[in-house]
Amino acid sequence: MTQVVKVCMIGAGRVGKLHSGTLRRYIPDGDVVSLVDTQPSMLAETGQEFGIDQLYTSLEEALEKTPCDAVVITTPTPTHKKLAVQAAEHGKHVFLEKPMAMDLDECDAITAACNKNGAHLQLGFMRHFDPDFSLAYERIQAGEIGEPMLIKSLTHGPGLPPPWARDLKTSNGNLAEVNSHDLDATRWLMNSNLERIYLEVANFKGKERGVDTENYYDNMIASLKFESGGLGSISGVCPCDYGYDARMEIVGKKGIMIIGELKNNALTVGIDRDTGLVTPIFRRWPDRFKMAYIYEIEHFIKSIQHDTPPIVGGEEGRWAVAGVLAGTKSLLEERPVLLSEVL
Repeated sequence: MTQVVKVCMIGAGRVGKLHSGTLRRYIPDGDVVSLVDTQPSMLAETGQEFGIDQLYTSLEEALEKTPCDAVVITTPTPTHKKLAVQAAEHGKHVFLEKPMAMDLDECDAITAACNKNGAHLQLGFMRHFDPDFSLAYERIQAGEIGEPMLIKSLTHGPGLPPPWARDLKTSNGNLAEVNSHDLDATRWLMNSNLERIYLEVANFKGKERGVDTENYYDNMIASLKFESGGLGSISGVCPCDYGYDARMEIVGKKGIMIIGELKNNALTVGIDRDTGLVTPIFRRWPDRFKMAYIYEIEHFIKSIQHDTPPIVGGEEGRWAVAGVLAGTKSLLEERPVLLSEVL
């Protein structure tokens, strides 16, 4: 009989709701048996929405009272290290949303705790599981476009980040909270570690939306140099207002590969000749990466059932955090920064 993996969901916010819904609707081998959040009202709301009746305001209480095999951590970044280490020390497998942690020491502590206690660790870099991105990786590895020379990645999100995510002291800013996906995906598809980063930022909308956080930015462009000699760039806009936008372009020695597009589907509507043709675009990140979110949780459950390491783990999480730290150092010191300066 196939093992049903019992999961404790840590975090009842929007990402916790996403993963709870995924487990409830699409993953028959996974079951959310308990939910943890420090805000009682959100805890009750999410518990009721997904039929989770074991609700706790601390992980300690959840681990003591409701048996589980694994945890899914969706809380703010500064809480990741404590929660992940605590879960691993109790022998629980860990799915950890990005960014992995605030710094490299925290990343290393999480990985060490998981290794010591035989716990699998998977990072929430869902692009590895997106059908478009994973197919691109396979075709690049097969040599279809030749050796990658240049990579351009963008992630633009419509919503204003919450207060804790705007502050470099509590989140490492948008480069971490939004564009760490790009740092991970460019490293993955270039098949090379990042060597140097130079970050330029701007703040166009913050003042008009009441944001007075020091060093806040809503636009960024990062220039990248990889150990392979390849070059790259990352564009980040948040909030961008027009919708959710995640695309990538890779130029190889033999050709070019483009991943993703702005339009949501092939539907085009014409009603008003003055308005013209209208094509839907992605409104939010769960729309763009719906299948990726399903496949990544499915992969986590199967890695536990078959006792095989997840394909996206602590190494990928650590490199993305290193890119964030180097990028932030570049921003504050207004110069290119080698990754060796933060590793």
